[in-house]
Amino acid sequence: MANSPSNEKTYADLSSGRRWFLLILASIGSSIIYAPAYLKAVFYDPLQQALGVTNTELGAVFGAYAITALICYLPSGILADKVRMRTLSSVGFISTAVLTFVYAMLPSLTVLYIVFILMGITTILIWWGVRYKLVRLVSKEDEYPKRIGLSYGIYGVAGLLIGLVSTAIVAAVGENLGLGVSIYLYFLSAVILILGVLSWAFIPKFAGEIKTEGGFSLVEFTLAFRDPVVWIAAISLFFVYFYYTGVTYTTPYMTGILGVSLAAATIVANVRNYGITLLSGPIFGQIANKFRPSIVIAIGSLVFVGALLVMMFLPTGPSVMVIACVLVVLLGFIANGAFGVVSAQLTEGKVPLTHFGAATGILSIIGFLPDTFSSTWFGAIMDAQTDAEGNVAAGAYQQIFWILIGSAILAAISSLALWLYLRKRREPVSAEVPVEVAAA
Repeated sequence: MANSPSNEKTYADLSSGRRWFLLILASIGSSIIYAPAYLKAVFYDPLQQALGVTNTELGAVFGAYAITALICYLPSGILADKVRMRTLSSVGFISTAVLTFVYAMLPSLTVLYIVFILMGITTILIWWGVRYKLVRLVSKEDEYPKRIGLSYGIYGVAGLLIGLVSTAIVAAVGENLGLGVSIYLYFLSAVILILGVLSWAFIPKFAGEIKTEGGFSLVEFTLAFRDPVVWIAAISLFFVYFYYTGVTYTTPYMTGILGVSLAAATIVANVRNYGITLLSGPIFGQIANKFRPSIVIAIGSLVFVGALLVMMFLPTGPSVMVIACVLVVLLGFIANGAFGVVSAQLTEGKVPLTHFGAATGILSIIGFLPDTFSSTWFGAIMDAQTDAEGNVAAGAYQQIFWILIGSAILAAISSLALWLYLRKRREPVSAEVPVEVAAA
């Protein structure tokens, strides 16, 4: 097929190899670009000590990122329809790489706030809309479900490999945690910079990727705002996301209370955050296609409650290390799986395509709200029960885990509420409803 005079490309213009390369680029990027901002999920103790901040301050810094992200979710979708993927991807990567480089210098608390706020702009406003749209542009319409599934698999592999690098760095630097954190962040900065250069070099100008007519209308947001399915699904996502992110506190619990080594805890945290995604998303997706997402989320949330209760009452000592690691991976499997299918409640509720995009925007704003306060809240709980040597009491983690249990129970209730609402108000939904997997 001949290229257009403006040198724009279509799906057919790209070779199979280039389409695969762009799919891998978008998938790896979606895993790595968020690694600096979410570093505390894997590197909690080393990061806190290296930065010289309290648990509350570390949570507040991440809260600043989360609030910025919350503001940027809706306009990021608009931006993705107005600016080319090559520009958004390269600018998002390169600017995030620069901020990560500053972060690697372990700056003052004030500079950290600035870095994380700017990172909220570069990773969400600029880059958030790239992954799904770029995967769509390099796929035929009937290929997209398969390609986005592959994208999640690549995402998990990339995150796991990067996590193993972090583990190797921790083992290499020994007690010098500040050096280890800096080296890892410099490494991430270099990788993200390379992704930015590759984006500019290999992402073409796609035909029809920029919206030039119709402008922006609030009609679709009004329709989504009035749809009860959207609100029930958003509330469900809020509680699922709350315990999905809160499960990261099992990492300092393992090292500080159960006596698991830092290296072992870091490996388990990486498996929990990334490696398990290779299995949890597809498995939960397949089950949700047969039994409806709302039912799967409700059952998964209740199983999460049971597993966390078991972990809370484990005795301390070397004899329970293996059991603790298995439970943490299990908790991650359930949390990842439930989070992966939660947006499919919109398709379960037959939200029309006319306002589906606006519905996902509302879903993101409400669903990701826990990021704005949970880290600060949990950090304050930990600081309030920290002794003079910096050791956090077991009671602090117990309090956090009880909050997560409450969140999982409310997630189950809200998902069941959606199922009851659809059963009473709408026609039965086909079990063949496609499942859209949410981002991790």
